[in-house]
Amino acid sequence: MNPLTLVKNINKLNNKELESNYRGSWHDDYKDSAWIFVGGIPYDYSEGDIITVFSQYGEVVHINLIRDKDTGKSKGYCFICYEDQRSTILAVDNLNGIKLSSRTIRVDHVKNYKLPKEDEPKSRNNNIKNCQNVVR
Repeated sequence: MNPLTLVKNINKLNNKELESNYRGSWHDDYKDSAWIFVGGIPYDYSEGDIITVFSQYGEVVHINLIRDKDTGKSKGYCFICYEDQRSTILAVDNLNGIKLSSRTIRVDHVKNYKLPKEDEPKSRNNNIKNCQNVVR
């Protein structure tokens, strides 16, 4: 599905939720995860560029920018973990659908994310452990 269509569908869902008397939020489905997915990132953006954009909604404790194994070039998407799960709600609500260097990005919650094997030894770091077991 087109990334812009996905953004529009999420915005429609948010508007329906606001119009109804339903008290729960779809964000509640992700209350135990501090991870978000970001797609449509300009290929020339580095981890530092992405952290600069996303740190306005909380402290980024881990980023996994997916790169081509042979060339090392970005594939245009990443996974970000915040120190506090509440930051994921702010990031998804405020950054989904914005343009970065003329590309529309898609930001969404991630329910279950497993660190890549090369990052697992780093999980001794308390901040990364928090990404695995977030409690509100």
